[in-house]
Amino acid sequence: MFTSSSNIEELIRCFHLEDSMLRYSSFVPRLYNYCRSLGFEPGRILPSRAFCSDESQGYPTILIAKHFGTFPFNHGRGGAIVATQRHAPFAEHGQDLVIIQASHVGYDPETTEFGRYRRIHAEQAGHSTSCGKLAGVIARYQREYQFAQSGVLLESCGGSLCVCIDNGLLRGNRTEGLFLNLSRLAERDSEGEFTPVRTYSTAKSFVASAALQRQLPELHLREGERLPIGAHLKPKMFFFRRDLDETPEGRDQQELGLISAMPWIVTSPHPLLTAAQVNTQVEFDRAFRTAAQAPSFQGKRLLYVSGLNIDISPQVGETFPTTNFVPWAAYFQDRDGRQRILEQPELLMALLAQSEENPDAVDLEAAISVMAESDMVRFGVVASGQESPRPQTPA
Repeated sequence: MFTSSSNIEELIRCFHLEDSMLRYSSFVPRLYNYCRSLGFEPGRILPSRAFCSDESQGYPTILIAKHFGTFPFNHGRGGAIVATQRHAPFAEHGQDLVIIQASHVGYDPETTEFGRYRRIHAEQAGHSTSCGKLAGVIARYQREYQFAQSGVLLESCGGSLCVCIDNGLLRGNRTEGLFLNLSRLAERDSEGEFTPVRTYSTAKSFVASAALQRQLPELHLREGERLPIGAHLKPKMFFFRRDLDETPEGRDQQELGLISAMPWIVTSPHPLLTAAQVNTQVEFDRAFRTAAQAPSFQGKRLLYVSGLNIDISPQVGETFPTTNFVPWAAYFQDRDGRQRILEQPELLMALLAQSEENPDAVDLEAAISVMAESDMVRFGVVASGQESPRPQTPA
């Protein structure tokens, strides 16, 4: 998906959060009404969710069931990867189809920290990472970045700023790990080579690039003084490689989608927020193409909406989180094959133009009561060689 560092930066920057949030209690009825405005028929609309398996995603699912009048089809895998092989069975189950895909990230209002979520069912109602799947994916990259932050040192060499780099980071025959964009850190010599000005037992020192020196105009080091580069190791200064399974929707699908953006994720002040955001963007770009080309969706109305779920940790007395939805993009396909992409500003405007009142919403408690109080249908057990008795409905 990503072709250059500038593309990655631009994509991340284009995802607006603060001014684009909708509470789920507002988002879902607006989405339903937007579907109605596109010609979707009440009672014939089947929603599908592509969420993570986390229990925090239950509240959004309940609201989808309430406003669409049916429990949504399950279109998601761990980490909110869209299971595109489920397009065909999903299409068989409904006439007008809606797919809602959303990565998620926890938020703790007490610490104002993204990526943490209170597990109210756990002992002591402690916090844990959220999304845990994303946290597991990015953890190794965070460790490698932390090593590089301490493995690249700034020092003075005869009055010039130099970068002293651990030999492990300079080793070019590696197939995996963090690799430095040396041209952004060190100056080339007159022959265009990176020639060390000092060689140590475990590291080599190079004259710092002009760009790095401009980044650190107020840094003045004494001869022999060293300082880890730390947070000054910016995303464009390094990249990652890893041998990943490239099978479509294979075991490394999520990591494949994130690895190009990983320098921006690990350097983000909120890594899990950025990872969830990028995952949403990557998944929409990938999955909408499969939907647009799926034979099973031909001749049907389809709206595929992608966004980010922000799960605010439940406080004392709350049963569910207050979940906010940040729309990213949508794909609409009409029965006659017409197709349309809605970018974030257009999608947000389309949703805000709809009413929060949904006259077709289902009273879930009443619906459950009807099922609980209806007559039970009894089925006879069929023994081998015996005629099946007819089901009996008690009076």
